[in-house]
Amino acid sequence: MTSVEGIVRLGILGAGSFAARRHIPDAIANKNVQLTGLCRRDPEARTRLAHHFKLDESIFYSNWKEMLDSAPLDAVIIATPNNLHYEMASEAINRGLHVLLEKPMTIRSEDALKLVDLAEEKNVQIAVAFNPPHWAHCHQIKRSLKDPEIGGLESAAMYWTTQAGAAFKRGVQQPTPAGHVVAPTEFRADPDQNGGGYFIDGGSHLVAALLWTTGLHAVQVSAIMDYLPTDMRASLLIKLDNGAIATINCVGNSEFKGRRLRNVFGCQNGSITVVTFDFETTVAVQGHELRRFKEADLAPVPGPLAALVNTILGKAAPLSSGKLGVHVVEVVEAAYRSAATGKTIDICSRSAAVVAGT
Repeated sequence: MTSVEGIVRLGILGAGSFAARRHIPDAIANKNVQLTGLCRRDPEARTRLAHHFKLDESIFYSNWKEMLDSAPLDAVIIATPNNLHYEMASEAINRGLHVLLEKPMTIRSEDALKLVDLAEEKNVQIAVAFNPPHWAHCHQIKRSLKDPEIGGLESAAMYWTTQAGAAFKRGVQQPTPAGHVVAPTEFRADPDQNGGGYFIDGGSHLVAALLWTTGLHAVQVSAIMDYLPTDMRASLLIKLDNGAIATINCVGNSEFKGRRLRNVFGCQNGSITVVTFDFETTVAVQGHELRRFKEADLAPVPGPLAALVNTILGKAAPLSSGKLGVHVVEVVEAAYRSAATGKTIDICSRSAAVVAGT
């Protein structure tokens, strides 16, 4: 079967709770996407998804390799437990398929590097669904940090707390939110499947925010965590390649109702501050009036699927590349190693070449 010009035939591996809330609705709403395969082992969940989204049950599969072999596909989204990402992405890329991976890209940096190399060899796109490259305020921050008037970055501090304890069976337990088409699975509570605790999960977004907005890469990481390997609280000190020092503090099992965010970028001639999940951003440059904006004030940026589709169709450059995904895994991996050993971890030079393309 040959793809219709301008249409990307899409499959989803791990058609679960998150895919039902984000990826499936995004695919249905995108005029350049045709859903041609969804994989979920649980037959009851497959039926619920088919009925809820009014999808033909013939496009549902219980075996992911069968879906890759049988469904007419141009691209796949992989939203499975983290320890399955590498094998599934490798199989998809070897079949000539473009890939969008949920974060983290993989649980080992060497596997992430192999995927980037394989995608380049097979001439397909690989992207990672981090939030920051798809948030408009992060694009504004990235542009502001490139402005010579604000000067070079000297320091950054990323702070984030949330109530995610239920997903990890830790801390404050919250009921499953109403409106889920299928119930969330509990793989995050298993460090073998998740690759760690909260930091590899929610913390990956903070690492991506730091690296993507600044365009820098990490060369050293020192970290402490509350528990290993099932951490819920982590604090990192990161040395960036321009000499700037950054901190990341995240709490996944906060008892504070709601989420808290405060990110600060300190530059030679000013600073950028982001607070709350409205992303209220203030850009302060010496000798200039303050600039303030929220996410809602800005023109929207394409989401992860739309961005991948635009890249496949030659309409735009990638927003969240596999190269960024590699370096995020390297930083996360270094953080866990540092927390386990009490040592500062150097990140290998290969990551500098990889992240340079982000």
